[in-house]
Amino acid sequence: MNVDNCPRCGRLYVKNILELCQPCIKELENQYVICAEYLRKNRGTNIQELSDATEISIKEITRFIREGRISIANAPNMMMPCEVCGNLIRDGHMCDSCRSRLSKELNRAAAESAAANDTPKNGNKAAYRAVDKFRN
Repeated sequence: MNVDNCPRCGRLYVKNILELCQPCIKELENQYVICAEYLRKNRGTNIQELSDATEISIKEITRFIREGRISIANAPNMMMPCEVCGNLIRDGHMCDSCRSRLSKELNRAAAESAAANDTPKNGNKAAYRAVDKFRN
C-alpha cells in the first residue's frame, strides 16, 4: 500500500490523486465552497478582498483559479499573482515582463551553448580525417 505524509497537516494517508489526506481534502472543498459563494455575491471583488473576507490564503485561491474551479471570466477585478515576481495577472503563470525576460535568458543560453559546441575542443591541434587520406 502506498502511504505518504500529507503536505498540509503531516498526517499519514493512503496516496491519492490530490496528494492530501481526507480531512484536508474536505477542508479544501469547504474553502472552495466558501470562495465560490462569496464570488457569486460579490462579483467585483479582487483576490485580496476575497482572501480577507473568507480568511482563505491567496495561495489556495490561486490554486482554485489555476485548477479551473473558480472562473475569473465573470469577475472583472479578479487577478492572480505572477509565479515569478508577484505582479497581478489575468491568465497564465507569468506576467509578460517575466515571460520576455525568461525568453531572452533562454535564447542567450542557447546561443552560448551553440557557441561552445562550435569551438574545437582540441584547440589548434591538427586532426586526422578519413577524407584527407584520399585527397592528393
